[in-house]
Amino acid sequence: MSSRVFSRSDLGLPDEGFVYCCFNNNYKITPTIFDSWAKILLSVEGSVLLLYADNEEVKINLSREIEVRGVSGDRLIFAGRLSREEYLARYRAANLFLDTSPYNSGTTASDALWAGLPVLTFTGKSFSSRMGASILHAIGMPELVADSQKAYELLAIDLGNNPKKFEIIKAKLIKNRLATPLFDTQLFTRNLERSWLE
Repeated sequence: MSSRVFSRSDLGLPDEGFVYCCFNNNYKITPTIFDSWAKILLSVEGSVLLLYADNEEVKINLSREIEVRGVSGDRLIFAGRLSREEYLARYRAANLFLDTSPYNSGTTASDALWAGLPVLTFTGKSFSSRMGASILHAIGMPELVADSQKAYELLAIDLGNNPKKFEIIKAKLIKNRLATPLFDTQLFTRNLERSWLE
């Protein structure tokens, strides 16, 4: 990971306020998940949502859609493509990664957790809507797996409004990052080799 530390101003973020983010591909953002994100922003004063967007049309469409939901368009901040190292470093400028559904994060959730950024998801019925939960269980953070979209919204709001609770989650992630199976490459290799021999 890059040693670069992005300031809020480097990324166009306000000086204060809780920063939610999602760096998933834009096609994973459905109207229903956008509904949830609008409710979260409206319930956490001063919060913003940092999104990956690689073209102007996406930025225009998302800004329009958030305003339709009663949220000022300037509370969406857009992030472009960076080198791999700086992309990972950018995660450290946010507070909480909001997963999409029914197409969960895979690599982006793992990247966020590797960078020390908590990820919030909720479980669905399909494989693609349960990947986030699997990743969070593998890093020992089941409290970030909501059992419904409503519970996901409420937990995102609670963490945005409750700094002490959020700091406990953040500290646990830092502790678990290299002490749980998710990033234990040697354990993965041993288990894979064992499966081939059985």
